Amino acid sequence: MPLHSAARTPLVDQVIAQLREQISSGEWPVGSKIPTEPDLVAALGVGRNTLREAVRALAHLGLLESRQGAGTYVRADNELVGAVRRRLARAELRDATELRRGLEVEAARLAARRRTEDDLTALRAALAAREAAWADQDAQLFVENDARFHHAVAACSHNTMLIELYADFGEALRDVLHTCVGGEVRPDEYLSHTGLVEAITDRDEDRAAVEAATFLRLFDTG
Repeated sequence: MPLHSAARTPLVDQVIAQLREQISSGEWPVGSKIPTEPDLVAALGVGRNTLREAVRALAHLGLLESRQGAGTYVRADNELVGAVRRRLARAELRDATELRRGLEVEAARLAARRRTEDDLTALRAALAAREAAWADQDAQLFVENDARFHHAVAACSHNTMLIELYADFGEALRDVLHTCVGGEVRPDEYLSHTGLVEAITDRDEDRAAVEAATFLRLFDTG
């Protein structure tokens, strides 16, 4: 999606709209580095100050993040996700965990109700990858694969807003889990997710909810 010169005032608003479109369309994916300031100035036909003001506005919305000496990166692809991420950064771990558990339970219920055969194929593959990482005693890969499994459960819900919200809570708590797990996996901390997959497969909403409610106990603080 090509950028074009902002020909009418207010320039800042037009630049913001164009940059936002690059982000929301996926042209600039979450986690990617956006073009350099000189490149954007040339593409948009605006001054550096106008561009910087637009970038600051999108950073305030949580869509962009400027990293000293490294450039500017896409942090979220919509304002809702950006707002959730900013709020999570200030939240107590217990509060965020309890809210995520609520999302887990609802995602599991909806997954059992709405899952398709393609969903089950993806879910079983995610579970197998999670189990393989545990068997290999690869703590970091296990955390990543565990997150992918939970995202796969959320995807089975076919609720776009829930999927987006869950992704942000999952990302925030995954960072904490990396710290908690460290460089090793311990048998006493293992939580089987096979029961959840079986409940979703059987379209048993109540059993899926019960299975999902047992997760995240590692973070329980009372």
